[in-house]
Amino acid sequence: MRAAVYRKYGPPEVLRVTEIGKPIPKDNQILVRVFATTVTSGDVRLRKADPFIVRLFFGLLGPRKHVLGSDLAGEVEVVGKEVRRFKVGDQVFGLGVKTYAEYACLKEDGPRAIKPVNVSFEEAAAIPWGAGCSLYFLRRGGIRAGQRVLIYGASGSLGTAAVQLAKHFGAEVTGVCSTANLDLVKSLGADKVIDYTKEDFTTSGPYDLIYHTVGKISFSRSVKSLRKRGVYVSALLLAPSLRRLRAGGRKVIGGIAKVKAEDMTFLKELVEAGKLRPVIDQRFPLEQIAEAHRHVERGHKKGNVVITLT
Repeated sequence: MRAAVYRKYGPPEVLRVTEIGKPIPKDNQILVRVFATTVTSGDVRLRKADPFIVRLFFGLLGPRKHVLGSDLAGEVEVVGKEVRRFKVGDQVFGLGVKTYAEYACLKEDGPRAIKPVNVSFEEAAAIPWGAGCSLYFLRRGGIRAGQRVLIYGASGSLGTAAVQLAKHFGAEVTGVCSTANLDLVKSLGADKVIDYTKEDFTTSGPYDLIYHTVGKISFSRSVKSLRKRGVYVSALLLAPSLRRLRAGGRKVIGGIAKVKAEDMTFLKELVEAGKLRPVIDQRFPLEQIAEAHRHVERGHKKGNVVITLT
């Protein structure tokens, strides 16, 4: 099967499309033919081994696993004998591993679900990572109706999903993005949009929850915009996973998102109800995986960058 492989850390050019062996599912796994995946900022960090701590988990001198990718949408081709949730022919979407390939083996009980009926495979692949992570972090932050919520980086993969999810939960949403993305964020339902090139968001507020999706602002800069019992949530803060600060009882929440199967089902239902729509910036065939990584690394994408494998 075709797959995008990297055997050393480095620039986008370390990714090469080549033929590798087709995986064989275990008894508790499904084999999915992958029609679409995405390039996430997490994939870029793993490819570069940046920050350095990546090497401690994924290989000190070089990557132990040579195929990247986590999002996928495709069709079940084989099911293990213990599998009950899925059957051959099911159209599925969700999170996995090694999805930069024509086929991926996935455990039955992981964060996967039947694909929403009203979107394409490419659109379905643009949902799991951004919306799944934002759903996790917003819930960890205790989001609820009536809160004032600020989303920094509202035009990215996590941000575009977070704006829509926060509105679904009944919050008053302020999005922060660049001038070029103001209309997009407004179209997703944001009550107010701040252009960070012209206005300092810290002069607004106070907010009950600030959700930081990109590596550009810190808690110390955000604290004066938080209510005394407010919560600062960062998708990029590995530690602490949760701690209460002494600054008036404000909290900082970070860590690694833990997305479950029921989360994918929840997102599927939102998409089918028209309450969540995936945002796609560009589409690239697998053969242009290096260019797709280069585009994401520039840091100006709107929503998701999709890789097609059909």
